[in-house]
Amino acid sequence: MPGESDDPTVIRVVVVHADDVVSALEATERGRETVLRITAPFAGRVRARLHVVQTTEPADDGRGGSGPIRIPPRKFVTAEVPPYPLVDDTDPSVTDSTDEYDVEAHHERHTAAVSAWREGVREHIVETTEIETVDGAHRVSVSVLG
Repeated sequence: MPGESDDPTVIRVVVVHADDVVSALEATERGRETVLRITAPFAGRVRARLHVVQTTEPADDGRGGSGPIRIPPRKFVTAEVPPYPLVDDTDPSVTDSTDEYDVEAHHERHTAAVSAWREGVREHIVETTEIETVDGAHRVSVSVLG
């Protein structure tokens, strides 16, 4: 197709779904390396999709062209994004020592905290970011779906 290239520096806009940014950030915070990935051929406007990083991934596209660009989810959010709520931080017995520990209350409180965190992440998605290429960092605009 016209305008497509193996050169990632042709990219001007990365389109990403807000849910994918949130999911990638949450999975990474929970210990599973997850990125937003762009695959060749590249164009001025490309879509970054949710991708769990595998230990054995090819360095190129299998045809000798550019390999995929893996963007860590932190590159899509501001430094002020709230921290992921840890289970211990949502334990209701910590704040009220008069109550006995209640598994259901803890679960509900943690679920609510994670839901609030997910919504909060959406408010911290950046308008521009840098992607890493073989020639170095390349600044792009971010267009958010959802």
